Amino acid sequence: MANNKPKTREEIIRQDMQDLHKLGYAQQLFREMGGFSNFAISFSIISILTGAILLYGYGLGFAGPIINTYGWPLVSFFVLCIAASMAELASAYPTAGGLYFWAHRLGGHRWAWVTAWFNMLGQIMITAGIDFAAAIYIAGAFNRIVGTNFDTTNTMTVVIVMIIIMIPQMLINIFGIRLTAKLSDFSVWWHIGGVAIMVLLLVLFGKFKNEFGFLFQSQVTVNPNDIAYEFAAGPFTFDSIMMKIPGMAGLYATGGLVLAFTLGLLQAQWTYTGYDASAHVAEETVMARLNSAWGVFLSVAVSSIVGYIMLLTLTLHIPNGLAGIADVVAGENSPAVLYVVYQNFDVRIFSDIIAIIIGVAMWLCGLSSITSMSRMWYAFARDNGMPGSSLIKQIHPQLRTPVWAIVITCTLAVLLTVYSVVYSVIVAVSTTALYLAYGIPIYLNLRNKLGKKGEYTTPKTAPWSLRGFGPVINVIALLWIVFITILFSIPPNELAGWSIIILGVFMFLYWKLDAGKRFTGPSPADEAELRRIETELAKLAHSAD
Repeated sequence: MANNKPKTREEIIRQDMQDLHKLGYAQQLFREMGGFSNFAISFSIISILTGAILLYGYGLGFAGPIINTYGWPLVSFFVLCIAASMAELASAYPTAGGLYFWAHRLGGHRWAWVTAWFNMLGQIMITAGIDFAAAIYIAGAFNRIVGTNFDTTNTMTVVIVMIIIMIPQMLINIFGIRLTAKLSDFSVWWHIGGVAIMVLLLVLFGKFKNEFGFLFQSQVTVNPNDIAYEFAAGPFTFDSIMMKIPGMAGLYATGGLVLAFTLGLLQAQWTYTGYDASAHVAEETVMARLNSAWGVFLSVAVSSIVGYIMLLTLTLHIPNGLAGIADVVAGENSPAVLYVVYQNFDVRIFSDIIAIIIGVAMWLCGLSSITSMSRMWYAFARDNGMPGSSLIKQIHPQLRTPVWAIVITCTLAVLLTVYSVVYSVIVAVSTTALYLAYGIPIYLNLRNKLGKKGEYTTPKTAPWSLRGFGPVINVIALLWIVFITILFSIPPNELAGWSIIILGVFMFLYWKLDAGKRFTGPSPADEAELRRIETELAKLAHSAD
């Protein structure tokens, strides 16, 4: 007679540890996250109240209302294909630093090393972009609500505010995954509840109400041709090199609405970054093979629906219709969403409530981004893949968190904001680098599957499986990644393109001169060694008590 008694939490965790041992790693981090918490951390990093809000004016300026009406669902569809492809891999290989490990198993240590470096850069830049923008937003919100006079155009002022908001984010990550998980859970309800409050207040009390047909109108307020011939790098301005490529000047001169709409897709695309976090915390997740996979996929799916409702509501309440878009996207009225909100309410408290909701959401987004970033760096350092690995891979024996990985990555994120004061460039670099890291293991899995060689996902190896639809979904995902890599490397994001090229040259030289001579990828230990590591860590924790 079959035993259908459900497994206890302890039995499930033991199975998770056995799965991790099969991948060659010891259980060094606390396994505390449930399925909802795993989903919550990716949902919080996507943060529709961060990316979609901060770049609302960016997209609206390029194409008008249709960038939200058509652009958001268009990008959502392709990102869901990418998320589904990644979720299947997360189910097969539930380990921290997932993308890097996936690439190693599917294509070897060279592919793994390249994936890791793109992921490392993307994680740093996404955190820098989130908290730098949050600093601008929060300082601006204080100016509106309290009457302070922070200069949000001054880089050093913004960096100081950024450091102030990052310190508690860093400390919370250091002092344990339990509090981080609880705040991530809270963040889900804060985002969904916050959007609901924003929508209700605008619908019930907003002064400006555009007709439904307004959603399907277009207007190019920011002409790509006007901003294509120069790009900024910190305090320096350079003439565009890419615009000298034959045909580029003609494309930008005649591209019109189609080109403007396409460039405006960055608003949605950057919002959909960071959902690999569910894979990065797999070693801290209970029933990781299923929960990490669902975390990756559902974070995108839920964000797509809630974000669409929010964007359409905001667009329907733009003051003065098409004629008012120029005011909404004007630099002196940034951030654009706050301008829309404060123009819509005679009762000041309604505007302040929405401003506070968005500010807290951005802080929670930054908190989750640090969690994902530090786990990815820890995982790569654990296999000695970067300079300073011996320090970065250290786990605090009592807190069981990668303290140095958290401190070092947060410091680098702050320093990177000095590299570029052009926010859209930070956004484009992080988007491009992360999606290249997403695309490599998807490509390797598809290559192996079609060639029936090496490892690849099957319903047996990946409980969360795309089955026969996998190859088609993988191809769609890869084509979209190629498209956005090109799109977000050309003017007005030319600096992002050169940054990726410079990174590629650096990686090539570093590999040839140093890393290629010593890096062999993950080196799985045998069962006895894994148990020795876990026993030793437990003894250190006990002595620390």
